[in-house]
Amino acid sequence: MRKASHLVGILILAALSSTVSVAAPPTTTDAGMVFGGQWFEANQSGTSTVNLSDLSPVVEVYTATWCSNCVDVEHALDGIENETGIQQYHIHRAINEGQDPLGSIAVDQRFHDRYGVMAPPVVVFNGSTMKVGSVTDAASLESEFTGLAQQNTDISGTSTFGWNMTSNTTGVATWTLDLGNLGLPDEGSLVAYAWIVEDSANFEEGTNGLEDYPHVVRGILELGEVNHTANSAPSSGTSSITLPDAHDGNDLSVHLIYQFNIPADVDEPEVPPLVESESERALPAMSLVTSLGIVLGAALVRRD
Repeated sequence: MRKASHLVGILILAALSSTVSVAAPPTTTDAGMVFGGQWFEANQSGTSTVNLSDLSPVVEVYTATWCSNCVDVEHALDGIENETGIQQYHIHRAINEGQDPLGSIAVDQRFHDRYGVMAPPVVVFNGSTMKVGSVTDAASLESEFTGLAQQNTDISGTSTFGWNMTSNTTGVATWTLDLGNLGLPDEGSLVAYAWIVEDSANFEEGTNGLEDYPHVVRGILELGEVNHTANSAPSSGTSSITLPDAHDGNDLSVHLIYQFNIPADVDEPEVPPLVESESERALPAMSLVTSLGIVLGAALVRRD
């Protein structure tokens, strides 16, 4: 009986040690391009004009204060930020969320509606390429993210963004987009949005150990639609907006983001299934442990 117990114990340890997360390859989202990133601190006014070809890659990071795997992803993105010029926007899980106070239901709902996932970590580059999880088949997460950030968006033209602070909580956003080449289908809409970002939010109760959480998207406000058909005249708009509350401090900024939206009744892409977290993917190995426990129990009964 002692030999049988030792054998089952060895099998259990082997099952636990073989529990590994599988690397998920990057996928095309088919949700529509996201680009832009011009910004001003909310308490300062200014105007800027940039060439679209010079814009930084827009990187959406789906995260949570309890998500340990998210820390690996965010550190990898921080490691390539200077080299690639990426601009990070962290969307914290808020739907059915009881542990993370940094998210917004509306911001979380937008991410789920576009990309079909609700389990962090997820990283989306320019709205078009999505990487789920923190496991990579590349040499490192940094090298995989670098390759994704360097994908050519093939856009040209100019964008002008102006922000005029009118009070501590309000301001006027103006924008002009003169498109050269964008390659978008006529069906669908290209819309200008103001993304309100908190530079750093402190939450010491976060269980993944970061305590200070950067680039937190606190709100997304629509500014107006862009005429994106071929040879169209420049589009522009002016909007008075009220800023959402910061979690703490006074470090909000206003970012101009352009997002292509595919209509629900025209060539709507299939929404990918909800993606399990990496910890959930490890659960099947536990069934083997359970089975081995049953075998051990049967052996004990037979011995008696």
